Amino acid sequence: MKVFPNVRLPTVMTPYVLLSPFLILFLTFGLFPLLFSVFLAFQTWEPTSGLDAMSFVGWDNFSFALQDEWFWKSLKNTAWLALVSGVPQHLVAIPLAYFIHTSFRGLRNGVVGAYFMPYITSSVAIAILFSSLFSTDFGLINAALQWMHTLPGIGLLIPGGAIDWLNDPDNIKPAIAMIVFWRYVGFNLVLYLAALQTIPPDIYEAATMDGAGRFQKFWFITLPSLKPMMFFGVTLSVIGGLQLFEEPFILTGGRGGSDQAGMTTAVYLYRMAFDFNDFGAASAMSWLLFLVVALLTWVTNKAFRQRGQ
Repeated sequence: MKVFPNVRLPTVMTPYVLLSPFLILFLTFGLFPLLFSVFLAFQTWEPTSGLDAMSFVGWDNFSFALQDEWFWKSLKNTAWLALVSGVPQHLVAIPLAYFIHTSFRGLRNGVVGAYFMPYITSSVAIAILFSSLFSTDFGLINAALQWMHTLPGIGLLIPGGAIDWLNDPDNIKPAIAMIVFWRYVGFNLVLYLAALQTIPPDIYEAATMDGAGRFQKFWFITLPSLKPMMFFGVTLSVIGGLQLFEEPFILTGGRGGSDQAGMTTAVYLYRMAFDFNDFGAASAMSWLLFLVVALLTWVTNKAFRQRGQ
C-alpha cells in the first residue's frame, strides 16, 4: 500500500530527503548555537535590549574571564569535584564489575540494573531525595553518623553533633561529590562489565592450570584487558566532571551555596548569562572551559597510550 501514490522523488534525492529531518535539527540546535557562541564571545550583549544592542569588544570578554576571581574559583571547585568523585567511581566500579562477573549468574542483570538505576534517575527526584538525606536536623545521613559516634572504637573517628551539609562551605563539595559518585558508579560498572564479557575464558582457564589465583588473574589478565575501556570510561569522567552542572545546581538552588563553595564552572556560566545578563562573557568562559576539557582529554589519551605509539 502506497501512502503517497502521487509523490515521485528522483533516486539521487531520496537519501537527502530522508536525512533532512536530522540535518535540520542538527543545524538548528547543534551547529548554529555553537557558531553563535563563538560570535558572542567577541561581543557584549544584553539580550533584553535586542540584537541591535550587540557591540564588538574583541578579546575583552576573554580578558575579563581570566581576571575574574569567581571564574577561577569555579574552576577549582570543578577540578576538586571531578577528582574526588571521578577517581573513586573507577576504583569501585572495576573490582565490583569483576566480582559480579565471576560470582553472579542468574541474578546478574538484576544486580546491574539496581546499580544502574541512579544514572537514569530524574534530577528532580534526586533533589528531593538528597535534600532530605542531608537535612541537618532530620536527615538520615546525620542520624547514621550520630549512631556510629556512639559505637566503641569506631565512634572516635566519627564527629559528634549534626553536620550542616548544605550550608557550611566546608561540607557542600563533599555532599555534591557523594551524589555524583552515587549517580555514575553504576554507569561505569556497566561499561566494565561489558568489557569483561569480551575477555576469552580460555585465558583464565590457562592461568588456572598454571596455578594462578583469583587475585593474580585479576591483576595480570583482567586489568590489562580492561585498559581500552578504562581509557573510554576515564575520558567520559573527565569530560563529564568538568561539565558538572545538575547536581551542584540542584543542591545549591542554582546559586553555588555559601561562599560559592559548590559553584562549578557550568553553574557560573549559567549565572553569568541568565542572572547577570552577560552572554558575551559567558560564551568566552565556555570556550575557555572547552580548552581545559580538550587539554585534559589529551593528557588522558597520553596516559593510556600504549608504549611505542
